[in-house]
Amino acid sequence: MARSQACHSDDGSDTIPAVMTERRLRFERKVPGAVRTRDGYELCWQGTAIMGIINVTPDSFSDGGLYDDPRVALHHARELLAAGALLLDVGGESTRPGAAAVTVHEELDRVLPVIKGLRDDTGAVISIDTSKPEVAERALAAGTHLVNDVTGLGNPEMLTLCARAGAPAVIMHMQGEPGTMQLDPRYRDVVAEVRSFLTARARAALQAGVPDVMIDPGIGFGKTLAHNLALLRSLPELVATGYPVLVGGSRKRLIEALAGDSAPAERDPGSLALHLFAAAKGVAMVRAHRVGMHRQALAVWGALHG
Repeated sequence: MARSQACHSDDGSDTIPAVMTERRLRFERKVPGAVRTRDGYELCWQGTAIMGIINVTPDSFSDGGLYDDPRVALHHARELLAAGALLLDVGGESTRPGAAAVTVHEELDRVLPVIKGLRDDTGAVISIDTSKPEVAERALAAGTHLVNDVTGLGNPEMLTLCARAGAPAVIMHMQGEPGTMQLDPRYRDVVAEVRSFLTARARAALQAGVPDVMIDPGIGFGKTLAHNLALLRSLPELVATGYPVLVGGSRKRLIEALAGDSAPAERDPGSLALHLFAAAKGVAMVRAHRVGMHRQALAVWGALHG
């Protein structure tokens, strides 16, 4: 479920189980494991793939400081690939609630050595987790293939940059900004508002020339527990938009809220339960810290439902 494969035309059936659904993400640049097409390259997989998390920050909520040495981060990246990650998401700025912003220079110093190492040593499909056009531009030039933007490509420069580079984007919903997003998030209808935002931003990106998009409801980003649960239970509505859906619930605070006090690194069982639920609802990808655990669980779940 986590490795890329040759693309096949689907039969147009709407009765294919989610576990067997073929996913495609189109690039206009060469991508490891992707299939060459007339329009560029397609990365293809079945069911729910895994995006492995590489935080090269000192203050991430779960593993801050563990991988800020590029050599350690690269070793961890190889482990995630071997465990079954389809993509690796490299981030140099924490977006945990209350996180302080960092400068472009600081973020680049953190992510570029890891991206270059991944490019040279692993042949991985690489995502840059940033909302700064300057960081995205340098990361793409260094070998990144995809941009993961927690602000939903809110900066018009990001649209232009992704289009020019031929790089798809993950468009995420966030109410507010990391420093204050959890103070008092409010919605009239969280499902309708998030869906409307994501589809509007996805259309704008494609119209601007971005080759493809995934959409992410932004679990924990300016949402209460009730908001997060409503979004997760309504994932079929996002899947029905036709855009591939990514869910990132790994080690999030809602797991503690649902299951009791726990440190972030102790929330992997809850993360797995959340992501299996999302897979059952038809999401194309989950973003996870423990890739091997997810690969095994998704493989068994897929065999039982296939």
